[in-house]
Amino acid sequence: MSKKIKNPSLFMSISLLLVIAFFLVYGIMVAQYQVQFMLILSGVVASIFAVFHGETWNNIIEIMSQKIKSGLLLFLVLLSVGLVIGTWMMSGTIPYLMSFGINIISPQYLYLMSFIAAAIVSLCMGSSFSSVGTIGIAVMGVASAMDINLAITAGAIVSGAYFGDKLSPLSDTVIMASLVSEVDVYQHIRHLLYTTIPSMIISITIFFLAGLKINPKNTELGNVNEIDSNLHQLFDMNLILLIPPLIILIGSLMKKHVLIVLFLSAVSAMVISLTMQHYPLKMVIEAGIEGFNPNMLSNVIPNFEKSSINNTVIEILNAGGITSMGSTILTLFCAFFFAAAIEASKVLKVVIARVLSLIKTATSTILVSLASGLAIILSTGNGTVTFFLMKDLFSKQYTKQGLHQLNLSRSMEDSGAIPEAAFPWTSAAVYMATTLGVSTVEYGPWAIFNLLGIVFSALLAILGPYINWFGIKKIKVDNSSES
Repeated sequence: MSKKIKNPSLFMSISLLLVIAFFLVYGIMVAQYQVQFMLILSGVVASIFAVFHGETWNNIIEIMSQKIKSGLLLFLVLLSVGLVIGTWMMSGTIPYLMSFGINIISPQYLYLMSFIAAAIVSLCMGSSFSSVGTIGIAVMGVASAMDINLAITAGAIVSGAYFGDKLSPLSDTVIMASLVSEVDVYQHIRHLLYTTIPSMIISITIFFLAGLKINPKNTELGNVNEIDSNLHQLFDMNLILLIPPLIILIGSLMKKHVLIVLFLSAVSAMVISLTMQHYPLKMVIEAGIEGFNPNMLSNVIPNFEKSSINNTVIEILNAGGITSMGSTILTLFCAFFFAAAIEASKVLKVVIARVLSLIKTATSTILVSLASGLAIILSTGNGTVTFFLMKDLFSKQYTKQGLHQLNLSRSMEDSGAIPEAAFPWTSAAVYMATTLGVSTVEYGPWAIFNLLGIVFSALLAILGPYINWFGIKKIKVDNSSES
């Protein structure tokens, strides 16, 4: 006879959530223990809790397998981005973009330009991940060459990438949020502007002011010139090197699948590596799989001596490859185990259900949904799961309070998809930190755009009764059936 599964009490649910919050916040952000270990520890604690309440280990593993299945596209995108970075580096595409940036960007405007460049690429591609994995890598190279704060630069890149992503009708999260909420995708984007525009204005203002504090005299201009000279010595630089990013841009505008576009871009970079940079085929494949290594330059440059190259150039060039995403994918598996354990424990549903019973106003409905969305994304690390759970929990409540579903779709984005990259244990943050080479704890406080969306959503809800519900779309409610 199978053991009966029972919901935990409110007290036990809150207690477990507090314990897990301590593990994640203190363990990862304060003590700086390995993310993977803290996720596994939290998952084990939640699993034991779930089993104690009648759940089975087999079902927890089944839930985990379903989450891995839903995240298959993410795994493939990560591997593809690793392939792109390795081949773009060998072909000279990233060095060319770096050289271009070094020569046209003033150190004082680098943070601002990082935000703008990432935003433009994300808007065109509809993918913050692809934006960070392409233009983001090049901008980080420029910042490293200029000896400029890498944490602020990474924060600006992540902020810009997510801003562009939220304005793109090609974005998977934008499309998913609108589909789940059953609203038009373009209306959803327009409704997002009430929170994304002020978040963007504050972000670019802060990045502009932070940049003004940079003294150009302290940015090692001699070092920058040496780096630029090294890049031109090591690679055949010309406009043909822009073909790989152009393929991504054109493919995105034509709404082709992101995996196809990334693969074609990598293939074009491999062809350039063979024909223009004159690498042997075996080494080109090696760069795609294991990443580009500066030692490979000795095969195409006569009498190449690594010691003659600026150390910063050596560090920048050593990047990419499918295998470079191994740590990221491992962390995702740990995150999926943690998310499966949390789902099996049912603690989030118990707490949110209790809170829902106390909601009486439109303002409190929005505030509770924002808090719940943040809690769910931090517990599951999966935007799709977050969106569907928020739909199930809050759709009727929004309608009951006279709130259009556009408000719910925006809450999904502002509390779920956007803040995700600022917290170390989420899949987005793991990817950003791995790709940009800066830990989430370092760049997180500078991911300003990612932190402000939920703030402005909350402000609109709080001020709503006093500003005629500006920025919040209302509907008429028929209460005749409730009499």
